[in-house]
Amino acid sequence: MSTMETVDCVVIGAGVVGLACARMLALQGREVLVLEATDRFGSGTSSRNSEVIHAGLYYPAGSLKATLCVRGRDLLYDYCAQHHIAHQRCGKLVVATSEAQRAQLDLIARSAQANGVNDLALLDRAAAQALEPALACVAALHSPSTGIIDTHGLMLALLGEAEQHGAMLVVETPVVGGEVADAGIVIETGGTAPMKVLARSVINAAGLAAPAVARHLQGLAPQHIPQARFAKGSYFSLRGKSPFSRLVYPVPEAGGLGVHLTVDLQGRARFGPDVEWVAPERWGAAEGLPEAATYRVDPARAAVFDDAIRRYWPALPDDALDPDYAGIRPKISAASDPAADFRIDGVATHGVPGLVNLFGIESPGLTACLAIAEVVARELPAR
Repeated sequence: MSTMETVDCVVIGAGVVGLACARMLALQGREVLVLEATDRFGSGTSSRNSEVIHAGLYYPAGSLKATLCVRGRDLLYDYCAQHHIAHQRCGKLVVATSEAQRAQLDLIARSAQANGVNDLALLDRAAAQALEPALACVAALHSPSTGIIDTHGLMLALLGEAEQHGAMLVVETPVVGGEVADAGIVIETGGTAPMKVLARSVINAAGLAAPAVARHLQGLAPQHIPQARFAKGSYFSLRGKSPFSRLVYPVPEAGGLGVHLTVDLQGRARFGPDVEWVAPERWGAAEGLPEAATYRVDPARAAVFDDAIRRYWPALPDDALDPDYAGIRPKISAASDPAADFRIDGVATHGVPGLVNLFGIESPGLTACLAIAEVVARELPAR
């Protein structure tokens, strides 16, 4: 192990949120080191999601998810335009497929209004089908500010800008230990070139592994570390041409937003994610990271997808779904609990100067990444 190095800021995790934080701190003139456990950036949750820019419809008013989604959405559209990142403001329809679900559309509309989303339109069946003729519904909410994005392109831009301002990414460098010290926070890494780093500030943006990373830090009281909960979401792609140009979402279900239809920037359709609660001990993996086998999509789940999709697209062709990919939501609430808010825990929460733990950054974390970075920067001590 080499002699201990010193650095101003360490960001643990090179997903979209970690890279957004690294960029923000580098732009402020801080020295930034990004530590990534895997062999490349963005290989976890950031590359295994729907690539949707959310408008901010569903989240409780005043929550971090609500405020940072709406702020992040606007920042993200501007950033994409400035940095020529592929994206499309394609819009979304949230659909009620039975009369009993109309009341849920009203609740979503009121929630969105409370969050500052003022462009929703409630459509009857005819108006919804005028936009998407293949759609079956009794009513729908149209969200024109929902969009899609090339997440890899976004991460490339964030990393490139961070590196242009002096940040450094080190891959295959898992955090295996740490300690709160008088002079800062000591981070110990494993991998092929183990090292110790003394950092003035540490941002734990490790996603699925964030609670495990936090447990490595001696001097951080365990009551400030939530239990990790994991909800797998599988996706199936549509074989053949999609009849839809907008995203189509059913009303939300427990643990997620239902088996929705998204289109990518090439116009291909995919469906998902569903919700499958997974016990970490089933992964057979260390440090809170799943093995590759965890991400396998079970072809047998296609039957459940088929039933869910036909509620809003009855003309789905038989045997038209192919297993595509899966992701894991980094949750901090159990299946039976209300959905937890984002946690951005700074010194006021845990008492450790310079440490910011990011817990439960599931959807809309991609949309909110630039806004999350703003909050993280404000939590750090002044230079």
